[in-house]
Amino acid sequence: MIFHDVEQNSDEWMKLRLAKATGSNFSCFMANYGKAFGEPAKKYALRIALERINGFKSENGFTNEHMERGHEQEPIARMMYEDEHFAEVTNGGFFDCGLYGDSPDGLVGDNGVIEIKSVIETTHYATLERKSFDPAYKWQLVGHLDCTSREWVDFISYCADFPTGKQLIVYRLHRHEVDDELTMLDKRRKEFLALVDTIQNNIEESVWQA
Repeated sequence: MIFHDVEQNSDEWMKLRLAKATGSNFSCFMANYGKAFGEPAKKYALRIALERINGFKSENGFTNEHMERGHEQEPIARMMYEDEHFAEVTNGGFFDCGLYGDSPDGLVGDNGVIEIKSVIETTHYATLERKSFDPAYKWQLVGHLDCTSREWVDFISYCADFPTGKQLIVYRLHRHEVDDELTMLDKRRKEFLALVDTIQNNIEESVWQA
C-alpha cells in the first residue's frame, strides 16, 4: 500500500484511481456475497476493464443533487467534527493498493479515518434511531479499514436541517469488530478482479467477423 497525499477530485487523484476498484464501489461487488455477481458488479467490472485498455476514464460517470450537497457541506461537517472531538483531520488522499485503492474523507492521528455523509433529514433521523452507521455504507467503511490498515473509522452523518447540537452524528467502527468482513472483502475482491481480467481478455482477444 502506498499513500498519496493528493487533493481529492484533482486531476492527479483521478489519474491514481484510473482502472482500479475503489472503496466507494466495494458494495457493488459485495452484494450477493457467495453467489454470482449481479448486473451492477458486471457493469463496474466492464468499466474498469475499458479504463485499463483505453487508459482514460469511462464516460459514464454522473453527479446528482446528493453528491453536489456532499461536496458543498463536507467541509462544514469536518470542522464540526474537529471542534466536537478535539481532533485534527488531515487529508485523506489516496491509498494505492495496486489493482484497487481507497480515499477516506480524512485521517485522524495515526490510527483513524473518517467518512462523511451529508444527508437529508429522514436519513439522518434513521441513523439517530439506529444508533449505528448507515448499512448502505458498510463495505465502504470496511474498505477504509482494509486499505488504510488503520484501527478505526468514524462514520459521520451530517444534516444542516437538524437543530444545533444534533446536526452531527458520529459512530466509530473498530477493526476488531469486522475481522470476518475483512476476510470476506479480500476473498470477494479477488474474485471481482478476476472477472475484470476475464472481461479485459475477452475484449482484447475478440475477432470481428463480417
